[in-house]
Amino acid sequence: MKSEGKNMLDIAVDLLWLRPKKVGGTEFYIRNLLDGFLRLEEPFRLLLLVSEDNKETFRHYTRDKRIALLETNVVSANIAGRILWNFFCQNRFLRRRGVRKCFVPVYCRPLFNGGITYVNVIHDLQAAHYPEYHPFHEIAYSRLCWWLDAHFSRHLVAISDWVRDDVREKYHVKSGKITTIYNPITVDKEETVSFERLAEKYHVADKEFYYTVAQLIPHKNLDTLIAVMERIKNTRTGLPCRLLISGVNGESRDKQERQIRERGLEREVTLTGFVENAERNALYRHCLAFLFPSVFEGFGMPPVEAMLFGTVVITTDRTCIPEVTQGKANYVKDPYDVEEWIRVMQNPADRIAEMDFGKYDQRKLGRKYYELLMEQLG
Repeated sequence: MKSEGKNMLDIAVDLLWLRPKKVGGTEFYIRNLLDGFLRLEEPFRLLLLVSEDNKETFRHYTRDKRIALLETNVVSANIAGRILWNFFCQNRFLRRRGVRKCFVPVYCRPLFNGGITYVNVIHDLQAAHYPEYHPFHEIAYSRLCWWLDAHFSRHLVAISDWVRDDVREKYHVKSGKITTIYNPITVDKEETVSFERLAEKYHVADKEFYYTVAQLIPHKNLDTLIAVMERIKNTRTGLPCRLLISGVNGESRDKQERQIRERGLEREVTLTGFVENAERNALYRHCLAFLFPSVFEGFGMPPVEAMLFGTVVITTDRTCIPEVTQGKANYVKDPYDVEEWIRVMQNPADRIAEMDFGKYDQRKLGRKYYELLMEQLG
């Protein structure tokens, strides 16, 4: 591809951190963003830095001549090995291939710039707020990378104003060095499966079950939803006593499975594990309401995805959730109060028509990233 000098964005995009179907919302974020870049008309060259075990999931992007794969022998599933390569080998690897600028869609980066200019994205400071949920080595690694981002990266992107303010406060980042760009959110409403098949698979009926999508980790607060289902089962609330929980596994899965058994909710609560988009979309569309009990989010895409399908959302008012849902969801003030959840579930408001979904438009946000990266790395 012919270089157009300063008029063309020419950078590497570090994707070595991505373990397909294992990293939750950050995977959807970067794939949506790359799809947004494909819709731009501007000239650019993106070299996708990929691993042995994720490269094939990015191969289709190379149909666009502006995108190529930069393949490594890194195995993303080998997290320790990937981090060591990232710290000590990545800069040399890029320099030898004539690359001097790199966009990293997450917080990880090499220990030193080593002749490479970096722009990083910070999705949240979860390990700083909830260190009890992480082993020491994860906390140490996260804090080191956040510090390196703040001091050595050219610029930072935060995925919500709440994250931006959190990073500025904790790492004293000047306002001119960090920019908020929302996550692109897109759902293909035609990408769906027969609900009749899902109804048989999960033993649910149209508009007679609740749904949620979350990693099975403590701050997602799924324990409270399990308690809500128990209360509905044991009292006359008039609410459906059926909940499906989808998402990648986490350290809380065993605990939640045990809670479901101990409370006798095997028929009422189902952990579906990871589901493909088509199945998820059908469940979004056919559930009575989407419940999102999380107490900590950097962005939180599932509530907006559910609203795109016209589904009422009941969630909490913690961290960025009211910001991202534009104050149009139904909010529980005390995320752990079972009775409050039931009260809100009994009479939720539908304000979806007031949502400005253009704020999450793939092409618009792709352009925002393009303009920022041109300014910082062009």
